[in-house]
Amino acid sequence: MQETELLVRYKIYSIILIFSLTSLLFAQKFPDKKVDSLLTSGIAYIINQQYDDALSSFTKLDNNYPEMPLGKIYMAACKIAKGYDFATEYDSDYIETKLEEAKIIAENLIDEDEYNIWNNYYLALAEGYQSYFDAINDNWLSAISTGMSSISAFGTCLNADSTFYEAYIGIGTYEYWMSRNTEFLNGLPFYEDETQIGIDKLREAVSKSSYNSYLAINSLVWIYIDQERYNEAINIALDAVRDFPDSRYFKWGLARAYEDVNPEISIRIYYELLNSFLADTSYNRINEITLKHLIAQQYSTIGKTDRSLELCEDILSITNLNDYETLRLENRLERVKQFKRKLIDNNP
Repeated sequence: MQETELLVRYKIYSIILIFSLTSLLFAQKFPDKKVDSLLTSGIAYIINQQYDDALSSFTKLDNNYPEMPLGKIYMAACKIAKGYDFATEYDSDYIETKLEEAKIIAENLIDEDEYNIWNNYYLALAEGYQSYFDAINDNWLSAISTGMSSISAFGTCLNADSTFYEAYIGIGTYEYWMSRNTEFLNGLPFYEDETQIGIDKLREAVSKSSYNSYLAINSLVWIYIDQERYNEAINIALDAVRDFPDSRYFKWGLARAYEDVNPEISIRIYYELLNSFLADTSYNRINEITLKHLIAQQYSTIGKTDRSLELCEDILSITNLNDYETLRLENRLERVKQFKRKLIDNNP
């Protein structure tokens, strides 16, 4: 099957990290209501791209509960989410420091009570976000190592409580994509296809978890796209978009799923994403050019070559890129040039 860049990117990250940018939801209700309230509000802010408000909530959580690593973990997660969303450079020193501090606290808590499910959950979260951040920065060996540590900590949570469904989400996502990306080993004695096992865990999490059912939904969206089960991907993505209509996270998957079912709807959603970025003062040209390229490709699919060419010319006319944008967009701009030439050659 032909894979889009969005799907390839999601698959690569999902192999070695428990969470993706879109995976910023908390699964189990925390026993302390004040902690639960700050987490709930902060995560909702992230989902709706209100990053300053999110950071304020998590900073308050950290200040009020310094003996707990959750504040530091989600302060780092907020910075990662913002940088990823806007395609800007990351505040690496801040992120690395917060995650390392959180990991130390979690490990000390485990030393005090190794069977406490929340202590192991803290470590799983810290390692998961570290794995994600390592992957973003192409530190693959470190990303794999921390990703496996995160999976192990989630496994410990499940051993303590088989109904801890957030662990189902992390492990299920990992099992599916690891099997998909090692399926070339099929037929060897040690190979086990765990794609369906991963899907089953995610489905269980959708029906049983509380806040984090959206994390399972997002994982399933991209898994169903990978399996070309586009209508199923659309149906579950629509549920998330109905609950978070302003969130860009879920719209990326929904737009991708519609590409192979109804390109016109896909174009509309991609334009919603584009307008959302253009309306934000923090936006840069990376997302703008990426989305215009995706839209141009969809216009070509439905035979609107003139619209495709207009967007290609619009992209290639942009000259005021900074060094970071130029580096990030170098490959894409070359593909836009090739795409434009192909359109012209096929439509003389």
